[in-house]
Amino acid sequence: MRSMKIGKSGIEASVVGLGAWAIGGDSQWGASDDTQSIRTIHRARELGVTLLDTAPAYGLGHSEEVVGRALLGRRGDYVLSSKCGIRWDIKEGALLMERDGVRIVRNSRPERLAEEIEMSLRRLQTDYLDIYIVHWQALPEFPCPIAETMGFLTDLKKQGKIRAIGASNLTPGQFIEYADAGQLDLIQEKYSLLDRAAEDRFFDLCAQREVTFQAYSPLERGMLTGKITADTTVAMTLAKSRIKWFLPENLPKIAALGDHWAPLCRKYQCTMTQLVIAWTAAQGTGSNVNALCGARKPHQIEENAKGGELVLDAVDLASMRKDAEAIS
Repeated sequence: MRSMKIGKSGIEASVVGLGAWAIGGDSQWGASDDTQSIRTIHRARELGVTLLDTAPAYGLGHSEEVVGRALLGRRGDYVLSSKCGIRWDIKEGALLMERDGVRIVRNSRPERLAEEIEMSLRRLQTDYLDIYIVHWQALPEFPCPIAETMGFLTDLKKQGKIRAIGASNLTPGQFIEYADAGQLDLIQEKYSLLDRAAEDRFFDLCAQREVTFQAYSPLERGMLTGKITADTTVAMTLAKSRIKWFLPENLPKIAALGDHWAPLCRKYQCTMTQLVIAWTAAQGTGSNVNALCGARKPHQIEENAKGGELVLDAVDLASMRKDAEAIS
C-alpha cells in the first residue's frame, strides 16, 4: 500500500482509506454485523490501510462506537478521522434531514463543538483524533462564521485533542475562508469517474494551499465495482437512492463500462473496483488525492486495498476518463 502526506500536518496515511459510514448500520445502508465490521477494520490494517474515517452521524453514534471497540489496544496503528457539526441530540441548528426518528441539524458553533469532541472521544475510546473534519457547513438560517469554527478547532490542536483540521461539503469560497483562518490540511468531497464536478472547484485550490483532497464515494456506492449488469436488481437503500446511476435506464451504460475496461483489468491483473480506485488516487496534482472507500466486510477491504498499490499508465488514465465522459 502506497502512503501519502495529509496536507502540511506531518501525518502520513495510506492512499486508500476505510470509510465507516455503512458500519453505522442505519437506514442509509441497512443493518451491519458489528463483529464483521471489527474484523474488516483489523484486516484493513493488515493490508496497509491505515486511514480510518468515521463520523458521529453514521448510525447516530454507532459507527464511532464500533470503531472504538475495534481500536482498543491498536489505536496507534491507525490514522483516525472523525467529524463534527452534525447533531441529532439538540434542537438548535439548520435542518440537514430527518432520519431514523430524529431531526438532524447542522451546528458548527464552538460551544457545540466543545460538546461534540468529548462525545466522539468517549465513543471512540481515545484521547485524540488524527483528523477532525467539519462534516457539513453552516446555513444562513443558523449561521456560524468559519473563522470562529476554525479558531476553536485550532485550540483543540493546541490542546492535543486533534492533530489536523479538515472540512467537507464545501464551496470554493468556504475553502478559502478555512485556509485563511488557519491550517486546513484536508477536504473531503464527493468525487468519482462519474461525478467529476469537484475537479474544477477544488483541485487547483488544494494544490496551491497544500491541502489533501479526499474523495468520498469514488465507487459510486458500489456502482463502479464491476458487479452491475443491465439486468441487475438494485436493493435501493437511502444512500443509493440519491445516485442517478442506480436508475434502471442507466444500468446498461455502467455494464458497458465494465466490458470496455475488461482489457485494462487483464493488463493490470485487477478487478474493476481496483482499477477505479487506482484511477481516483492518480488524479489531482502532486499525489494529493486520497480515495476513501467504504467497507464493512473483510472481502470488501481486501479488494479495495489493492487499488492503493496499482499505478496506471497515463494513456490508460486518459482513456478511462474519456469513457466516463461519454456517458456522464
